[in-house]
Amino acid sequence: MAKQRKHIKVTYSTLGSPDPLLHEYFDEDVAELRANLGKSYNMYIDGEWTAGDGVFTNRSPINTDWVLGDFARAGDAHVDRAVAAAKAAFPGWRDTPWAERADLLNRVADLISERLFEISAAVSMEIGKNRLEAIGDVEESADLIRYCVEAMRDNQGFDRQLLSETDQHFNRSVLKPYGVWGVIGPFNFPAALTGGPSGAALVAGNTVVLKPAAEGSLTAFMIAQCMADAGLPKGAFNVVFGGDAPGKALTANPDLAGLTFTGSYDVGMSILKNFTTAAGYYRPVIAEMGGKNPAIVTANADLDKAALGVMRSAFGLTGQKCSACSRVYVEASVKDAFVDKLVDLTAEIKVGDPTAEDTYMGPIINADAYAAYQGYVDEMRAGDIRIGGRTLEQGEGYFVAPTVVTDLPDDHRLWRHEMFAPIVAVRAVDGKDEAIQHANDVALGLTAGIYSEDADEVDWFLDNMDAGVLYVNRATGATTGAWPGYQSFGGWKGSTGSNKASGSWYYLQQYMREQSHTIVG
Repeated sequence: MAKQRKHIKVTYSTLGSPDPLLHEYFDEDVAELRANLGKSYNMYIDGEWTAGDGVFTNRSPINTDWVLGDFARAGDAHVDRAVAAAKAAFPGWRDTPWAERADLLNRVADLISERLFEISAAVSMEIGKNRLEAIGDVEESADLIRYCVEAMRDNQGFDRQLLSETDQHFNRSVLKPYGVWGVIGPFNFPAALTGGPSGAALVAGNTVVLKPAAEGSLTAFMIAQCMADAGLPKGAFNVVFGGDAPGKALTANPDLAGLTFTGSYDVGMSILKNFTTAAGYYRPVIAEMGGKNPAIVTANADLDKAALGVMRSAFGLTGQKCSACSRVYVEASVKDAFVDKLVDLTAEIKVGDPTAEDTYMGPIINADAYAAYQGYVDEMRAGDIRIGGRTLEQGEGYFVAPTVVTDLPDDHRLWRHEMFAPIVAVRAVDGKDEAIQHANDVALGLTAGIYSEDADEVDWFLDNMDAGVLYVNRATGATTGAWPGYQSFGGWKGSTGSNKASGSWYYLQQYMREQSHTIVG
């Protein structure tokens, strides 16, 4: 039975001053989830909840004694069956009038919003996001779907009349879906980056096979429940669970017509090189492959605002955002003052159980990431670790300290390597030209920020920064924080496979291909 609760509209802005009921509802659903740990969860294939080749156990990074659930492990045959089901369902779903598809996907979005706190409790416990970030992740998933529904409606199904030579000719352009669309989601946004692209593919008329990150399996299961309960037809949406193997099987399936991938640069580039042409013709890939995101702080900056924005972007979600701020270039005359402010703010960060109201930073995701953090700390001893640089003993979880390092050598690999850890490096520069040279000197180009009260410096930054998402003087986050309809989100260079951004005008069309019709009668 649905819980009778007041509707709370959530965006990143409203999360800055949340309704007190938000905390009450979240606490209730965390308590309920903790009372029901260790259940078994099946995949969703061809309209049925389906067992796998055994199970894998998903444990919380907050406390590895907490078993969130046992999840059906997909073998290659399960992946192939899911693709076959989606292929069989495609003609009927494609031929469903676009307005009816839009209504069904709006229902999915509404169910996600109705179950906001139940799903966000799962996000917090299985990923380690603090409660506000977890709630934002889930509601963003619903709003990404709604944004694509509105794009389809605003463009009337992308069916447009063209010029005609005579009254006997009728010419038009229409965008049509590709077929079976794969979605491979990351662990760090287990709701927004599974539900969002799945919803986009579906509203465009494709059918979907979703393979979430293993660490986000419970969230993906709950998103699949919303898809099923909304009444999507059998086979239109399918989800398979597991590690890398089912993802590889999905991309290898010749009946997959297109793919959305969010993950590492190395894996994304491999997919772009191999998947797009393996069928003998182009198959589209929408890829977001991370970032190495800089902030520039000039001598004309408000240093309090700059330090707060860098801290929030460097250490939100324990630094495990593709948009996390990991590099800061500060004019030498204000570098010491800026670093002192940043260190003071970092010292105030509460690290602990992310489901607690006063926690800002939860654990890092797993044992591999925990070990990688320690390796980065060893490498950073080439510079000056101003704060952090240590693991934290907090029960049986993967807790690490937020870390600020200065004065790393220019050739140090951590200036260019995406760490996915709560580490930010700061370097002095002589001026804005040196700052932009360093900021652009990486293969990735996702987000970037500047702090300056000088309008000419701001314009210079906007004209010269090679990244897809730019922020100016943003205290809420130097390089992070986008919401559908408010900020488009997509990268340049090695951060993208398409150079198109989500949450804006050009995203949904990527899930369709153009066909020209000329009819003489």
